[in-house]
Amino acid sequence: MNPDGGGSSSSPPPPSASRGAGAEAKEEERGGKQVVVVLVGPPGSGKSTFADAVVAGSNAGRRWVRICQDTIGNGKAGTKIQCLKATSDALKEGKSVLIDRCNLEREQRADFVKLGSTLHVDVHAVALDLPAKVCISRAVSRKGHEGNLQGGKAALVVNRMLQKKETPLLTEGFSRIMSCNDDGDIKKAVDLYNALGPSDSLPSGIFCQKSKGPVQVGIMKFLKKGDTSTVEKSSGPKITLSETKPEQQKPLPKHEKVEEGMSCPMEIEKGLNDKNENEEHAKECDSGDVDSCTLAFPSISTADFQFDLDRASDIIVDTAADFLQKFDNITYIRLVLVDLSEKSRILSLVKEKASKKSIDCSRFFTFVGDITQLHTKGGLRCSVIANAANWRLKPGGGGVNAAIFSAAGESLHHATKKCADALRPGTSVVVPLPSISPLHQREGVTHVIHVLGPNMNPMRPDYLKNDYIKGSKILHEAYNSLFENFASIVRGHMGKQNEKLGPEMSASGGTSPNDTKMKREDSHGSERMKKHKLLPPIMTVKQQHECTKANMPNYHDKSITSSAAPNQAREGDTKKSGVVASKTWGSWAQALYELAMHPEKYKNTDSIMETSDEFIVLKDLYPKAKRHVLVISRTDGLDSLADVKKEHLPLLRRMHSAGVKWAQKFLEEDASLVFRLGYHSVPSMRQLHLHIISQDFDSTSLKNKKHWNSFTTPFFRDSVDVIEEIEQHGSATASSDEKILAMELRCHRCRSAHPNIPKLKSHIANCKSSFPSHLLQKNRLTSS
Repeated sequence: MNPDGGGSSSSPPPPSASRGAGAEAKEEERGGKQVVVVLVGPPGSGKSTFADAVVAGSNAGRRWVRICQDTIGNGKAGTKIQCLKATSDALKEGKSVLIDRCNLEREQRADFVKLGSTLHVDVHAVALDLPAKVCISRAVSRKGHEGNLQGGKAALVVNRMLQKKETPLLTEGFSRIMSCNDDGDIKKAVDLYNALGPSDSLPSGIFCQKSKGPVQVGIMKFLKKGDTSTVEKSSGPKITLSETKPEQQKPLPKHEKVEEGMSCPMEIEKGLNDKNENEEHAKECDSGDVDSCTLAFPSISTADFQFDLDRASDIIVDTAADFLQKFDNITYIRLVLVDLSEKSRILSLVKEKASKKSIDCSRFFTFVGDITQLHTKGGLRCSVIANAANWRLKPGGGGVNAAIFSAAGESLHHATKKCADALRPGTSVVVPLPSISPLHQREGVTHVIHVLGPNMNPMRPDYLKNDYIKGSKILHEAYNSLFENFASIVRGHMGKQNEKLGPEMSASGGTSPNDTKMKREDSHGSERMKKHKLLPPIMTVKQQHECTKANMPNYHDKSITSSAAPNQAREGDTKKSGVVASKTWGSWAQALYELAMHPEKYKNTDSIMETSDEFIVLKDLYPKAKRHVLVISRTDGLDSLADVKKEHLPLLRRMHSAGVKWAQKFLEEDASLVFRLGYHSVPSMRQLHLHIISQDFDSTSLKNKKHWNSFTTPFFRDSVDVIEEIEQHGSATASSDEKILAMELRCHRCRSAHPNIPKLKSHIANCKSSFPSHLLQKNRLTSS
């Protein structure tokens, strides 16, 4: 390998969330979607062997090409630029590519990720994380290596390179990262790519990555060991890819013949039987945040309520596809349709129809098993499960409802009673499952969402007399309610994961490994708590309901229920309405909502600059620039951009006008300022609010990468663009991609990169470059 190939200092943008029709047409002409597999590992880790095995062993029709920097120059070592050109040429020819170079540092990988994003192909990382002593032993003892890296010098190079190794991260732009920790893992990875057909794709996420352990043995300590047999002993029997003993490897499931003309993107491999499919999904789901962002649900209304299976399957697929499209950039959100029987008609219908809609099989799939024993019996971890409930929300009645109440014990019954007395058809209610519940302790289930669908059974309440027009509408509403409530739980989980971020940061922001000190994050957590102290504690359900009746008679009666989590928002009385809000907000995130709904309680504070019936103008208590104020909507139920529709356009225009007015007032005081007005795509604080922020960013409260990127990347939506988009399309696009907030620090004027906030601020103070051209159009900037 060439360990010193050049690299780009810039990080790639996140992969495109959607692809144009032209790209899809070209892909169709080529016969499928190409993949770039970036191999990551030091000399001796087996990269070339891996690549050759995939190229030689592909049996599913996908064309692979190996691009090796050691031989790219007519059989001699070349440059990374040559590798990039060869990669681009191969992709345009319809081939998938294996990048055979060390790629141990982020900057060495960046250009390949960027190229893949530009050409709209998936970019995977396969990290060959074998022990250092194994790599050194192999590199030292090999003969005739392509790059002539062998013998004593190889040991020194391997050790030097491992000192600089950076573990691949999804924030770099990879759609999938797989770690191979021994020869067995490598064999499985080779088999996986060999079986990947031209139209197949692999699930996104991180797979087989070990937690950080002790530092590997250094070169000098290794060389002092005279007994090299310890290498073989520590890594197990040495098995090369060409000489693997069949009994030591689990064979991949056999392919079965698929009916002509029918592709099945819901399965990684075509024709998998249900057992093997369950095992694959169970393994893939067992990682990181996926557990907390996976919903298992039964088919609603098709059992006891006798709803037509064909119509029900259409509705399941349509609502699931719409939901996943909203969360296109959060790849670890998953929906799992569960049924007990391998011969389930609803599962086969949904699978077939989802395949025709090309829904990502890693994000929506079917599973055969008991929904109350998914982990212990099926190996599938789901922290949220749905229950096909009865209108009384009581145990009994048989089927899924009886099974879930029985498995969860009395604690679920009591928790449900605290949340709601009844449900009306087409609605759902979230019940946090107490930690004492057997279902929580055994299966890891943290929430149960009760759902009530339409009834076509004359022996049950609310019989619709086979009115499928009304019934289909109710079933659509039921699934939409279920998925929206699941989204609220996911947002709450993401909020907790990012609780140390600033009060105005997105809950979807990922944690970056490049932040210099976690203490900087912690310090801002205390700011958030200080900000919350200005407001009274969140009231109980009863208190809020009384307050709602007394002070807000015209507000919508929405509620989010959580008896076990008092920090969640509750508006109104779920027990009476049966309607559950689509969001979960931590108690600290309620500050703006409380202020907007009850500004009279804070009339003595100097933070409120203006109050009207439609909005209030508030100084940001921890401003990220010299001038930073918020225009906060007072419309109940308008929590963020995701809730904004065409009927809200007059309000948005008036909020924008108020923002411009205050910007002009500030300009009268300081004509050197320049202002930008906009919204965060996914705010961490409840209640729609418009930022008016000066572009100097001169503030001690701007402390970390998330603060900066939330105002200088596509995560920040200009007010004029939001208004125009809603006028044309009826809603605004909100980028919820957690990778954006973890991008490197770049000047918002000249786009130069900087390693940390202090150096960035120092540069900004002296940067005289003009603003990017797109900001100079459509009055996106306000200046004197």
